Amino acid sequence: MQSFLDFFEFMPVWQKALWIFGVLTFFWILEGYYAFRETSSEQVAQVEYNKWKHAKTNFAFLAFVMIINVVFGLATAGVFIWLETSQFGLLHLLEGPVWVEILLSILVLDLIAQYGVHYLLHKVKWMWRLHLIHHSDTHLDATSGTRHHPLDFVIRELFALGAVVIMGMPLSYYFFYRILTVAFTYWTHANIRIPDKIDRALSWIIVTPTMHKFHHHHEMPWTDTNYGNMLSIWDRMFGTFLYDDPDKIVYGLDLVDNKRSDDLKYQLGLPFDKRVEYKD
Repeated sequence: MQSFLDFFEFMPVWQKALWIFGVLTFFWILEGYYAFRETSSEQVAQVEYNKWKHAKTNFAFLAFVMIINVVFGLATAGVFIWLETSQFGLLHLLEGPVWVEILLSILVLDLIAQYGVHYLLHKVKWMWRLHLIHHSDTHLDATSGTRHHPLDFVIRELFALGAVVIMGMPLSYYFFYRILTVAFTYWTHANIRIPDKIDRALSWIIVTPTMHKFHHHHEMPWTDTNYGNMLSIWDRMFGTFLYDDPDKIVYGLDLVDNKRSDDLKYQLGLPFDKRVEYKD
């Protein structure tokens, strides 16, 4: 088990980057064979979906995120060193096998750094203004998982760090979680559709592509449901789970100019555009 954990802790940067682009490419190609939707949500956007143009915009956001990820990682390295020397955190109060510690760490990270912060990104006005860029995408595909305003991503990283401190988890546990969450991010955003019965069955435990697409519907109340990233248990536990007719889903937002979904400059400025009103 220790050698397994060491692999993630000492995984070189190029392997992490290879994992990100490998998983993204896999689902991006898979979309061509098992597409959830062939065209964009023209009811809202009234523009034709261009896979490459769409990806270009979202890859720009990915570049911002990767830069922040490196800087943030260097800035917080001291936290992991402190946790190791101080023995702070809940894991140090428990005596159990490593696999139990890893499972508990993933559960807490998924609750705080995914479901919890995502819920706040929708409910807190200034946080929503940052997060709405993710929802302004008028055609969901695998690259949509990379579409986050840089400040949105920083907030998520701070919540993840908070979960790390609460648990007192080692770096290897955290990196293992990151590897898992990358795969789930691209899986849930990919423009793929698995058989409805299978999707519904899986959604009792994990977040599925169709389940997450309800979250990207352009109108409330669907936009404020299905906040989970890996596990669907939090949505079911806190009453935010939704599953309806997938054909009713329309991507985008009713708050912004959906025709400029792929306009990078416009998207970066959305959080600061006073013409975009917040809706309770």
